[in-house]
Amino acid sequence: MKRTTLSLIAVVTALAAVTGFAALTAPDGTPAAGGGAPVRLPVERSSLLCPAPSTSEVAETVYTSYTPAGKDSAAKDPKGATDAGKSGTAEARLAPAPAGVTAGETPPKKTSAAKPPATVTRPGTPVGAEANGGTAPALTGTATGTLAPGWTVQQTTLVPVGGARGLLGVTCVAPDTDLWFPAASTAKERQDYVHLTNPDDTAAVADVELHGPEGALASQLTEGIAVPPHSSVPVLLSTLTADAATADITAHVTTRTGRVGAVIGVADDKTGSDWLPASADPAGTLVLPGIPADATSVRLVAYAPGDDDADLKIQLVGATGTIVPASAQSLRVKSGMTAAVDLPDLTRGEAGSLLLSPADPKKATPVVAALRVVRGKGDKQEVAFIPATAAITARATVADNRSAGCTLSLTAPAAAATVKVTASAGTQGGTPVTKTVTVKAGTTTAITPPVPEGLKGSYALTVEPVSGGPVHAARTLALPKDGIQMFTVQTLTDDRGTVAVPVARQDLSILDD
Repeated sequence: MKRTTLSLIAVVTALAAVTGFAALTAPDGTPAAGGGAPVRLPVERSSLLCPAPSTSEVAETVYTSYTPAGKDSAAKDPKGATDAGKSGTAEARLAPAPAGVTAGETPPKKTSAAKPPATVTRPGTPVGAEANGGTAPALTGTATGTLAPGWTVQQTTLVPVGGARGLLGVTCVAPDTDLWFPAASTAKERQDYVHLTNPDDTAAVADVELHGPEGALASQLTEGIAVPPHSSVPVLLSTLTADAATADITAHVTTRTGRVGAVIGVADDKTGSDWLPASADPAGTLVLPGIPADATSVRLVAYAPGDDDADLKIQLVGATGTIVPASAQSLRVKSGMTAAVDLPDLTRGEAGSLLLSPADPKKATPVVAALRVVRGKGDKQEVAFIPATAAITARATVADNRSAGCTLSLTAPAAAATVKVTASAGTQGGTPVTKTVTVKAGTTTAITPPVPEGLKGSYALTVEPVSGGPVHAARTLALPKDGIQMFTVQTLTDDRGTVAVPVARQDLSILDD
């Protein structure tokens, strides 16, 4: 399987902590003043990677790219002066790049040009574009200047028929070197491909380890997977091991050299298809937000990467409070092994989130986790995945929201919290609106999000904590088709639109003998 990867010099994005880009100078280029605490400044550059959307000839893909407006949409110095020289300098361009290859193949030397999927020219206004069929490429994006802080790209694909039918949604990811994917599978009815995308000018080499209920699966590939520069390589997980098909596994992606963006595309013969994003980093307590109210099947998959076993308490954070579900009250996860449990009749008609915490508060063993969620029954089933997700610390955004079919879930597992929810202008017109939402302690509030006045096209939702405890969030997009409740769930992660810049001063005394 081959893919062409396009370099998208991009539309807007924020994630300096992930991309490793930060300056030790003030925004005007002068050295930062000495004496004082570090100053938080908007990031100036970051990258996002979108996997190749589908191999189906009937696939319909929509890209939505957005940078939120606000205090971080223009670079400012510590005194608040805007750096006008950097305002509006970022834009999207497109350039051909080598095609991605599977292990052992030689990348072709030529590719055909393509039109850019989206161009963002100013914060606060999303842009969208479409790509139909099974040849749409993977994309790499870079944003700089005032369009960098908070940039997000949503890729939504509808496959109405066929073995991979379903609604597949993914928030394009930042490159990384260490990623965990619980809820993957090598079962016969599953086709799980890990898409590895390299945004850089040099080749990357990635390892993919698979861990089942009995521990690590025997690897078929010991030399790593080469990912050429600006290319994407899809790898079928079942080809990486000689062990028998395993229903529940955890995939661990690391890099020997370089960095990659990674996400797993799942196609199930019975329940359709969707993307499986990486779990939040291993932690003793995890929140998995956004389980739909009408979920007919929920399966929890967890993995303990350390040397200790984990005994987890399972709780459902619902509309009225936090309860222990009767179907499963706890889960034991042995070190180095994947554990799974079904949670039938979990929501009972109310949207909720799952809270995993140590059974013994004095012994918190880090774990990673994800949910496999199914709506519908019989041949009308549809699947989505919800990874464990960190709380929003400053701001998070999800793009490609429609006038109908969207649900925003907000979970406050510890203390009551208030958040500001902003609906942007639409891709084709509309006026932004803002709504304040209060979430009671230990509950999940599922709302129909605000819709821009006079909306035309799709829009973005931005969530910002105002006061109170930590908040975890997810957006469900539902597009029913031919009696199937097609849906996809995107969790909201903090956009890391600012970075702490240490205060520095000139000290020529270090040059003295």
